Amino acid sequence: MADSSFPPPARRILVIKLRAVGDVILSTIVTKNLRLAYPGAVIHFLTETPSLEVLKRNPFIDGVLEYDRKSMSGAGLIRLVRRGGYDLVIDLFGNPRTALLTRLSGARLRAGFRFRWRRYAYNLLAEPRGNKVHNTQFNLDALTPLGVAIQDRSIYFSFDDADARYVDGFLPPGFGRGSLRVCINSGGGWYTKRWGLDRFAALADRLAEEFNARIVIPWGPGQLPEAEEIRSRMTRDAFIPPATTLGQLGALIKRCSIIVTNDSGPMHIAAAVGTPVLGIYGPTDPLLQGPYGDNHVVVRNEALKCLGCNLTVCPIGHPCMLGLSVETVLQGVRQLLLKNRITQ
Repeated sequence: MADSSFPPPARRILVIKLRAVGDVILSTIVTKNLRLAYPGAVIHFLTETPSLEVLKRNPFIDGVLEYDRKSMSGAGLIRLVRRGGYDLVIDLFGNPRTALLTRLSGARLRAGFRFRWRRYAYNLLAEPRGNKVHNTQFNLDALTPLGVAIQDRSIYFSFDDADARYVDGFLPPGFGRGSLRVCINSGGGWYTKRWGLDRFAALADRLAEEFNARIVIPWGPGQLPEAEEIRSRMTRDAFIPPATTLGQLGALIKRCSIIVTNDSGPMHIAAAVGTPVLGIYGPTDPLLQGPYGDNHVVVRNEALKCLGCNLTVCPIGHPCMLGLSVETVLQGVRQLLLKNRITQ
């Protein structure tokens, strides 16, 4: 590079992070640091359609580029990026598609990770530590070769007043007063990350009995039958809200005292809006992909040696979840309440 100053000058910047909602939320840790380093630059973020709402109210970026995997070809994606005229592209995803996209972006500065042949797509290289550090730090590592100072370590997700009013309009009367409000989230991207619906139901009953908790069971696309099954298996009452956008889900989770959840997008939304998380883990590693922050608790079937396998299909019968008892998760909830000094 002709200019060796750090951070190197750039007028137009693109950050790339594809795929899951939770992954995109964890990548927002880079946005404020980039804005502080480049106060006058135009900063855009490229992500896939399901994650657009994660970014649309982020105050540190100027716009979001949508990659619709169903309707946009690879050539169309390349044209979309090249039209942006970016000086700097930062690839936080680092798979073959995004490495090639970065290389063909037309950007003078291309930051990414030293992954096998993909490293040749970049001229600003970061060492990949995805198996050693939390995903938030992995994302921040991409800023290291740019010389960007890390001045903020927050992840960012927000909802607006309209989202809050929508949620307040459907919540049962008095929901926010005088009781422990527990959000139950049974979803997860892979079946291997999901604790059983029968166990969520039994746990919800125990929480209602022990803490007089009010139980809320939100749901995403295709998940309403799961929420209804949990409620049908319970002996106590539970509230299933209507369909929500991600912003409305964030407003709902914010109104809850805690959330009990599998490793999933809603878990990371909860961490971002400040709701304490009881995370249920098996094939993923909470040290790498856990809820971000210090006010959370995770539980696992610690008797196993195969935890953190990252397998989407289990060859040995899914013991990490099938062997995790309701009592173990309930004890985790008690620990979470104590840690956060929650009495109601």
